[in-house]
Amino acid sequence: MEAFQELTSRAVPLPVEDIDTDQIIPARFLKATTREGFGENLFRDWRYDASGNPKEGFILNQPEYSGKILVAGKNFGCGSSREHAAWALYDYGFRVVISSYFADIFKGNALNNGLLPVQVSPDFLHSLFRVLEGNAKTQIEVDLENQKVSIQGTDQSEAFDINPYKKMCLLNGYDDIDFLISKKKLIQEFEKQHIEF
Repeated sequence: MEAFQELTSRAVPLPVEDIDTDQIIPARFLKATTREGFGENLFRDWRYDASGNPKEGFILNQPEYSGKILVAGKNFGCGSSREHAAWALYDYGFRVVISSYFADIFKGNALNNGLLPVQVSPDFLHSLFRVLEGNAKTQIEVDLENQKVSIQGTDQSEAFDINPYKKMCLLNGYDDIDFLISKKKLIQEFEKQHIEF
């Protein structure tokens, strides 16, 4: 996994509540078994019409909005437990999703795949939407080490919580297997001291 310490980026506002995993990546695109290629079908039914033409009104089709941060309405990632939703967001280029609430299974899947879910208060989320809608070039800073998200050019910032183990994994670019491998010497030393042959 790619290590994550700090990110400053423009952001894409998607002020829709209860976005479920089938909207993030529709079930008909779940046939692949590797993580690559899902980004092209992220929000497929919202981004394209039945003929495959981009829908002008959808935020990802508006060139003024871009960046590695998605700002979404509350209860993001509800619905089925498909890990492909996190894969699609990451493959598209997002590294952070900010919302006022995440479905637990989506949150776990995101963290396991290098995508940082940042849960903020409803008031701060509202401020983010207001600022981004007023200026698409606004930069958002996400500091994982200090667990803080800030709106650059303003005095607005907020702390966020994260599981300490998952934080350590993200900071080092570890998945669960990488973490175990990083402890190989300690495991071997323990075995020498406690296992009799």
